[in-house]
Amino acid sequence: MSLMTIFISPKGFQRPHIALIQKNAVRSWKQLGTDVDIVLIGDDEGVGQAAADLGVRYIADVKRNDSGTPLLSDIFQLARETSTSPLLAYVNADILLFPDFLAQAERVLAQKNHFLMVGQRWDLDVQTEIDFEGDWQSWLKDEIKERGRRHPPSGSDYFIYPRSCFEQIPDFAIGRSGWDNWMLYEARQRHWSLIDCSDAIDIVHQDHDYQHLPNGKSHYRLPESKTNVELAGGKRCIFTLRDCNRRLTREGKIERQPFSFERLSRELEIFPSVTLHSKALDNLAYALFHPKKWYGDRLAKSRQRKESS
Repeated sequence: MSLMTIFISPKGFQRPHIALIQKNAVRSWKQLGTDVDIVLIGDDEGVGQAAADLGVRYIADVKRNDSGTPLLSDIFQLARETSTSPLLAYVNADILLFPDFLAQAERVLAQKNHFLMVGQRWDLDVQTEIDFEGDWQSWLKDEIKERGRRHPPSGSDYFIYPRSCFEQIPDFAIGRSGWDNWMLYEARQRHWSLIDCSDAIDIVHQDHDYQHLPNGKSHYRLPESKTNVELAGGKRCIFTLRDCNRRLTREGKIERQPFSFERLSRELEIFPSVTLHSKALDNLAYALFHPKKWYGDRLAKSRQRKESS
């Protein structure tokens, strides 16, 4: 039995640069060793052949929405049903991992029963195939120091959780915004430990364009992203790494987030939602903490009602 199953529904492999960075990513995952089971899910062009070339598991059939986009709910379910690993990890297909990814997850599993591990990434332009036979870790860390850019603490490119968590998720569209933020919200409102691992785990996102998306637009502007946000429960369910209530140290210790007035303010704001599970009090808190946004939302809804009448 593998300790962790890493799963993803990657983009098609027909574009040379996308193929390059996705193969780099999966090869870095394989460096985690035999305790990791890797599965590629979906029948986009070249995925099955890439799985065979890389020596990882492959599942072709995946449910899709009306636009033909794979559904996260089915991807997560397939990963669970076809593995016995105590740890599951969704990792974006362009992400390079270091071996401590697995080691840190094992340390958290020894301390917690219900949790979600997330974290910031480093952005890096990678145009060549990485040689994993040499000292690739030192090379990549030097590249991060020289050319890497720290991505803002918005969403996360990986999600590590035990099998007891996320047994059901909404029918989100993969590769569109909103669903990753919902994962953080779900962990908080379920009272699981939401652990920011940014200081303990380095991951590298390989830069790419958005030509694989309709009209080459960023996923933030697509109708499916709007649908994802609606499925998540609305904009107030869009949490970021700033909403993590725990953090992981390099030594593998889980700590409370340090106090700050900004964090206190945010915790008071989300308390009605994640602790009391009260929509009415959540609306009241939103009005108190963001009166301009609340008023603007009220005006927008009023205009929509007038236009539809």
